[in-house]
Amino acid sequence: MQIASRKIRSEDIARLGVADLMNEAGLTHGGFYKHFDSRDDLVTQAAAALAEGTAKMGRSAQENAQDPRAGLIDAYLAKRHRDDPATGCALVTLGAVAGRDDRHLKDAYEKQVRTYLDLIAGLDGNSEDARAEAILTLSALVGAVLMARAVADEGFSNELLETVRARLT
Repeated sequence: MQIASRKIRSEDIARLGVADLMNEAGLTHGGFYKHFDSRDDLVTQAAAALAEGTAKMGRSAQENAQDPRAGLIDAYLAKRHRDDPATGCALVTLGAVAGRDDRHLKDAYEKQVRTYLDLIAGLDGNSEDARAEAILTLSALVGAVLMARAVADEGFSNELLETVRARLT
């Protein structure tokens, strides 16, 4: 399952080949059906497994005891997050695909968005505006990493990350 999660984050579900995935896992193509009912089952289970990002975000927030929100923002907008999609946040990679996919992936994606919003809102002490701020923050984080990965100019990519970081903190 970890291999599927990494592949989905780094390569996108649309390009995920069962044969390649099983080969990387050291299994035969026929062995796939011993682990999953179908390719859709694989995608659903891998998307659900991507919830591991919640713990990662929580740890990032705790790294800055003075300002947990800033700790989370700094970690999310780090160059290493931009440069290693296979270990990064699935919201960045799966957003467009989930929008076009079936209900299973949309449900898993929505659950993750709601979980992250709750985590971020909690960092603001659940103030009156905490949910709105969490939505703005998460949207900016995901959008900044998506754009930073998609542009060719590394300097511009860095500017995107740094500008959003500065505005959010």
